[in-house]
Amino acid sequence: MAEISSIVTRFAPSPTGLLHAGNYRTAVFAYLFARKEGGKFVVRIEDTDKERSKKEYEENILESLQWLNLGYDILYRQSDNTKRHEELLNKLIAEDKAYVSKEEAGEGKRDEVIRFRNPGQQVSFEDMVRGTISFDTTELGDFVIARSASLPVFHFAVVVDDADEGVTHVIRGEDHISNTPRQILIAKALGFAIPIYVHLPLVLGGDRSKLSKRAGAKALTSYRDMGYLPEAMINYLALLGWHPEDEKELFTTEELVQAFTLDRVQKSAGTFDETKLRWFNREHIKRLSDYAFAERLEEYMKQMGEELPPYTATVIPLLKERSETLLQAMDALEEGEFDFLKPGFEAPGESLLLQGAMAEKGAVIRHFTALESLLGGLSDEEFTAEKVKETIFPYATEAGRAAVLWPMRVALSGKKKSPDPFTLAGLMGKEETLKRLQAALLVLKS
Repeated sequence: MAEISSIVTRFAPSPTGLLHAGNYRTAVFAYLFARKEGGKFVVRIEDTDKERSKKEYEENILESLQWLNLGYDILYRQSDNTKRHEELLNKLIAEDKAYVSKEEAGEGKRDEVIRFRNPGQQVSFEDMVRGTISFDTTELGDFVIARSASLPVFHFAVVVDDADEGVTHVIRGEDHISNTPRQILIAKALGFAIPIYVHLPLVLGGDRSKLSKRAGAKALTSYRDMGYLPEAMINYLALLGWHPEDEKELFTTEELVQAFTLDRVQKSAGTFDETKLRWFNREHIKRLSDYAFAERLEEYMKQMGEELPPYTATVIPLLKERSETLLQAMDALEEGEFDFLKPGFEAPGESLLLQGAMAEKGAVIRHFTALESLLGGLSDEEFTAEKVKETIFPYATEAGRAAVLWPMRVALSGKKKSPDPFTLAGLMGKEETLKRLQAALLVLKS
């Protein structure tokens, strides 16, 4: 095989519907390989199907690529190449490598199509995933390459566009293997170089059927709206049909570029598992600094038409630790999970009794009095969740953890469900923690 001086890959979607994760896995592989080899990554919108192609689908494709940060070097639209397609169709007809055929179109009508004059050759090509693949093209007959001189079918248009755009590696799903012999015959007839083919394993859904919109696969932008991080999605998609040299699972996109090689693409299908994707997302959230997480959350909430509450900075570390998605973090804020941190929040008062936290009022008064004394001995600087726990845990263990810690948590948050009391105290600080314990004591003594 002749050495290729410059690698060019392409992602060539049709804007006839919303694409799913399996489609974008192809884009990820094409992008990673091009960037690893210092080549170009081309996006071509294959929009020659006038009836089914829609602008909103094209916009969603470009929006999805932008969200994933898969920057392309050149954007093409197949519809811009109509004159070139027509020129080469006429060339094949003039050279008797194709011919016009009038054929039955139903209801007594006859339409003209252009058929490729098949030489009936044995066609072999080297697939970078599956090795040598051979076809006897005789059985294909004289196949159709255009419905008219200005309306080429898929097989003809992609061959011309790939050649004109300098595509060296055609990276696509294995369901295109059967298309390859036709495309090689057309390329040879036109005198074009044959690209290198890389047919990727399919991406399956949870039921082991091919991932498809018809079978309920989500558009990629749905995951963006569900609060997934683009780097987590790329990381997960890269491992659907490819594996690194070691057992490493978590990668930044830059690390994937460095590690990616086509010789480690698998033959077996990958399964798209939302539970596993959610794990990847949580791990990538944990990798963010508190500042970066706050920025991502603020940007996400703006996109969803919401605003980040002003007190959020206090709970960012806790939110980051507890959230699997940005949506989950936003919901926690909107559902009032951290309302007790709002400026001017009033001590829970009667809620102590109403929530059934006090089995024995007298015992709780004694516990709160002891907690007030223990915590009062800590300085403002050392009033952290860890130090608070270290200070009061021996007492709680001796007196009964549930009897001490549950009422303390209710006194600080006013909620049945909240973070543990050590975390709450660390978030609120010494002054606010003692203020709420004292307010609870007043209610209990009244």
